[in-house]
Amino acid sequence: MTDTSVTTTSTQATPVPATIATLKQHEGQTVVLHGWLYNLRASGKLLFPIFRDGSGTVQGIMPKAAVTPEVWETTKHLTQESSVIVTGRVRADQRAPGGYELDVENVEVVQRVPEEQPYPITPKEHGVDFLMEHRHLWIRSPRQSAILRIRAEIIKAARDYLDDNGFVLTDPPILTPAACEGTSTLFPVDYFGDEAFLTQSGQLYIESTALALGKVYSFGPTFRAEKSKTRRHLTEFWMVEPELAYAGLDDLMALAENFLSFIVGRVLERRMPDLKVLERDAAKLELIRAPFPRLRYDEAVAMLNEAHAKGLLEHPFEYGNDFGSPDETYISSQFDRPVMVHRYPAAVKAFYMEPDPDDPKYALCVDVLAPEGYGEIIGGSQRIASYDLLKQRIEDHHLPLDAFQWYLDLRRYGSVPHSGFGMGIERAVAWICGLEHVRETIPFARTLNRIYP
Repeated sequence: MTDTSVTTTSTQATPVPATIATLKQHEGQTVVLHGWLYNLRASGKLLFPIFRDGSGTVQGIMPKAAVTPEVWETTKHLTQESSVIVTGRVRADQRAPGGYELDVENVEVVQRVPEEQPYPITPKEHGVDFLMEHRHLWIRSPRQSAILRIRAEIIKAARDYLDDNGFVLTDPPILTPAACEGTSTLFPVDYFGDEAFLTQSGQLYIESTALALGKVYSFGPTFRAEKSKTRRHLTEFWMVEPELAYAGLDDLMALAENFLSFIVGRVLERRMPDLKVLERDAAKLELIRAPFPRLRYDEAVAMLNEAHAKGLLEHPFEYGNDFGSPDETYISSQFDRPVMVHRYPAAVKAFYMEPDPDDPKYALCVDVLAPEGYGEIIGGSQRIASYDLLKQRIEDHHLPLDAFQWYLDLRRYGSVPHSGFGMGIERAVAWICGLEHVRETIPFARTLNRIYP
């Protein structure tokens, strides 16, 4: 009898380490959470602390009669964002946001935020400038944390898809001697007395690794010195760029639509609670599956001019221009899934794009525009395979030929048709999360007027 009593007491006295995201696995058990106080309200002899731990938030319930006077007083006087170790019993409650609540038994304070210098981001409304100045703290909010978890899932899904389909990760340099598309939008740096640039794409370098390994990709930071203030632009962002040897434009478009469909499906599968925090309409994401609609540039131009004729767009579109944000927004808003616009005029595209053999005034390129007006998230092309043509294009664009001798070597020694695209992670996050501005898609946004914190 004594042995049984001792065993039972020992089991109950050992709380299980857990996270808020895993509470459903511990229903009825006493657990220990390591986190922070997100909010606290009181109602008579009941306290309702809300805790967060990085994986989510959970409401605790603490009746005064259920805990010691010390625990009650400690919890009652906790301040927002104080760090705590919480012990409590997990209880299912369908009314709770995550489906579970915590009957709090003990709260151990690791660090109490002083009342005389309270946490600056309160539940009240704050302006965007204030929040961006305090971005190092703003990311603790449930909404911002959900965005960053979805961002991580998008990155993991992108890498999983490429890894599982025979692509080899190869890392291009961040410091480069020349630009992919001219130097007007690059950040120059002093490289031991020589001028170098922060990369705007790893593409040229992974073309070489594709000719070595067949199917490759790069993933890393890229930099654009565009003086743009739009909701879609950052000066520092992350790109995933696959490149395939022996591949044409049709192969590339098939890869892009399957790649995006996989990523969206993974987010729906694993991050639905975070999408709910963002109040994202998951039904719209459930429509994202291959194949995607495809439009030639000329067809897209006709669509824009028809919209102008109906008074839906302010200005007519001038044929031969690249699409601006309003143009992309209108085109993409006409479809419930990404649309592929291909074969732009070669004159408005980069020097390395292969001309269409059926009509060389067009380039074998594609932009993938996200639905709901989010614009371009993928841009890619078949690359020029001819040494002579590539050399001529470099000269036509007034680029330094000496800096591209190594790139020309790829056409001198075993050139083959090859293709690739780049997907900006932040644009994909903005679309999948349904965000108004790209600045929320990355932990610390770098924009035209912001480099702090």
